[in-house]
This record gives sequence, C-alpha cells and structure tokens, in this order.
Amino acid sequence: MRSTRQFGRLGLPAIVIHGGAGTFPDLSEEESALLLEALGTAREAGWEVLERGGSAYDAVVEAVASLEDSGRFNAGRGAVPTDDGAVEFDAGVMDAATGAVGALCAATYPANPVRAARAVAAVGGVPDGPVLLAGAGADDFCAKAGLEAMRPQWLTKGAGRAGPPSALSKEGTVGAVAVDRGGQVAAATSTGGRSGQRRGRVGDSPIPGAGVLAHRCGVAVSATGAGEAFLVAGFSHRVAWERQAGRPLHEAVEAALSAVGELGGTGGAVALSDAGEFVASFTTPAMARAWRGEGAREAYLLPG
Repeated sequence: MRSTRQFGRLGLPAIVIHGGAGTFPDLSEEESALLLEALGTAREAGWEVLERGGSAYDAVVEAVASLEDSGRFNAGRGAVPTDDGAVEFDAGVMDAATGAVGALCAATYPANPVRAARAVAAVGGVPDGPVLLAGAGADDFCAKAGLEAMRPQWLTKGAGRAGPPSALSKEGTVGAVAVDRGGQVAAATSTGGRSGQRRGRVGDSPIPGAGVLAHRCGVAVSATGAGEAFLVAGFSHRVAWERQAGRPLHEAVEAALSAVGELGGTGGAVALSDAGEFVASFTTPAMARAWRGEGAREAYLLPG
C-alpha cells in the first residue's frame, strides 16, 4: 500500500504531533487555517516544556491536552458521538524513562482524557496494574482522583448536542511523541472514537503496543487510522520490533503500516527516536501533523 512519508533528524529535544489521518474533505481555507493554528498551538505547548528542560512525558501530555481542548479534532471537546448520541473518550500514555503506562477507554467523565490516562499510570503499572481502566470504572476513578470533569457546554455540536461548532476534523485521533534533552522518549494518544460507533467500542488508541508506545529501545509511536486493524496488527510493537532488528525508523514504520494494510486498514503514525530521528507517514489521502526540533518547525494538513 502506497504511503506518504516525511522523515529526517530533528535533534534533541524534539516533538512531533498528529491530528488524525484521513481525507479532511471540503475544508475551506479558513477552516484549514484554524486546524493548522490548533496544531501549532499544541506543538508549542509541548515544545515549551522541552525547551525549559522538562521531560518528554510532560511534553506529550501538554501537547495532547491542547489538542483535546481545541475542539478542532476528534478528541476531548471535539469528540464525535456514538450511535446513541453519547460521547466516549479513549487515551493512553507511555514514558520510556520511568516505565509509566496508563490508559482509559469508553470514559465519559474527564475533561482531558490524556491527563486521566496519566493519573492511571501514576497509581498502577506493570506488573500489578491497573494499566487500563474502562467505562464506569474509569469514570469513577477520575471523579475520586479529583480530575476536572467534562462539561456539556464544552463539547462541540453533534447528535443534538448544544455547544461550540462541530469539530473541523472528524478523522479520529490525536497524538504526540517527544524526546527530551536527556534522550528519553514518551508518547500519548487520545481519541473520541469513530463517528456513530457502537457504544463501548474501543480501537487501538489507548492500547499500549497498538496505538501508543514508548519503548526502552528508544522509540516512541502514536498511531491514527482504522483502529481495529492497528489493534490486531499490534502496530506500535511492530515498529519497535523492526527497530530492534536494525531497520531505520522510517522503514520500521512502513513495515508496520504494511501489516495494517494486509488487514484492510489505512491510517498513519508519527514516530521519534532517542536520537531525534522522526517519521510522519500515512496511507490515507492526508494526515494532520506538525513537529519542532532545534532549527525545524513545520505543520501540514495535506501530503505537502
């Protein structure tokens, strides 16, 4: 399956984010500008953390929280409704430096699902858990942890909801990968799922090794696309395994995307190594993505 890809070296520190892979149909120039603005704002939120010497883990959480808050993408305030008009959030985080990993799925409570995923990571982890909390259990955890609750008026319009205008992008997922000055990598992914999906459906986004991964081999990955195919393919694990086998990062991502394609899925990913090498690759017509490193700062919606 043919892909569009950009790759190179950003150095240390660096951050790469995405706002979903898909088609981005019928966007006006003004709407495209608004999406690019939201991407840029999120990238800079993460970059500010890195620039002042903060961790990659803090950087990816701040970048993804910004994308969630923007309401421009299908995550957080911009999440799309399920088949019965509800809104459910999935998110996952991983930090290679500490081994922290946390996720939640089919949640309705948190204003920032990525911060909720980080809260899960702070109380559990491997081997005893929890790593992933779901549904009512996830919501109860968020409430007891004192996390900020999503307010109905913050959610974008859709399925009869009153609120700000509908998200400009319904492509599915947002995410970030970062490497800090110490060469440590981290990743975060957040989504509102698939528009009209069955209530309770979960894709790859919150699953460690599928839609999100920060591996001790020095690679971080955040994926977006046909969630079931990415999940069954073990997408992010495949990237790490290919990397450990000695393949360049861009080839590792392409091999994992090929595995997704064999299952009939399309999508994309951003990846970053502990040496500051980055990849943004996708098999869909477009993917929203942006990055920044020493001397490099870009943002794109179309193949470009």
